[in-house]
Amino acid sequence: MDQYFKSYEELDIHQLMLSDKIRVLAYKTAIFNSKEKFQGKIVMDVGAGTGILSIFSVQAGAKKVYAVEANILAKTIEQVLKENNVHNKIEVIHSKVEDIHPDSLEKVDIIVSEWMGFYLVHEGMLDSLLYARDHFLQENGLLFPSIAKLYASPCQLRTMYEFWDNVHGVSMRCIGKRYREIKSIKPEVLYLNQDDLLAEGKLLAWLDLKCISTEELNLLGGDDYVSVCDKDGRYQGICIWFAVEFPDGSEMSTGPYDEATHWKQTIIVLPTDIKVMKHEPIAFRLNLKRNTLCPRHYNIEINLLDAEEVEHDVPCNCHLTKCIIIRTYIKDYTNNEDILPTKSHKIESNM
Repeated sequence: MDQYFKSYEELDIHQLMLSDKIRVLAYKTAIFNSKEKFQGKIVMDVGAGTGILSIFSVQAGAKKVYAVEANILAKTIEQVLKENNVHNKIEVIHSKVEDIHPDSLEKVDIIVSEWMGFYLVHEGMLDSLLYARDHFLQENGLLFPSIAKLYASPCQLRTMYEFWDNVHGVSMRCIGKRYREIKSIKPEVLYLNQDDLLAEGKLLAWLDLKCISTEELNLLGGDDYVSVCDKDGRYQGICIWFAVEFPDGSEMSTGPYDEATHWKQTIIVLPTDIKVMKHEPIAFRLNLKRNTLCPRHYNIEINLLDAEEVEHDVPCNCHLTKCIIIRTYIKDYTNNEDILPTKSHKIESNM
């Protein structure tokens, strides 16, 4: 058995996830808001875990649910179903969804799945969802969730940087420098104080789960991004988070401004910090590339760029002369024509 599936045999992991009320209630709310869509329908729960989404689906009116779970927890699900008197409507399939022959099951109307990992795609379970979509979902079937979005923003990491400046009256900045070099090798998963975000999040990826392919998941992001600081501070890292949308229009977000979830945020630590001012642009290129040796993991690459040499959004609120000029032009143009250009393009300036 894949070590990934064995790791989910630990009940502590499931208690952690079930204790995450933002996570659980987001799914319950979306499913119950869509009762008319579940009424009398066939549902597949991919990666059923303890079976709670399968039970929610039956409570919302589904006539049949296939609860697909690869690890030995599948036997526990059957006990949970009997305890809740829904065992006659939910069939537990102890298998990876990829190992189920497409002709062995009828097509389903809805797929529910909690597949998200750290920084959205860690653990690679989205591949399993897309396999289920392609082989078992009706042509006009529904996915819960149906949209996934990945965001990033420059941030401060004050506790990580400032701790070593004064350790009970002793300066250890040399150790702090080495500490940050070590931490910058791989991402950190932690809760970031919302006050430590330096700018609004930039959208790295927008995934329409109804049509995206597994090949498109091999590389996410990769564009040049410009974030404009909304405060003075120290540029010390990049914060990554995600949000998902459900067919009823509800959303669950894991960002620093949202109520905490067990996913926390994923942080790329910079080995050195940079002083920044309000309205200063920060440019970076960030991509998530699938690890070919370990496909359930991604390599996150960050490149710091010169903000004067990359494209800015239009309008851009930064303090660079070229953006001030274009904002003034847009303001005058809008006053005259009542039309605001919105297309992003490279701004040329000879000043």
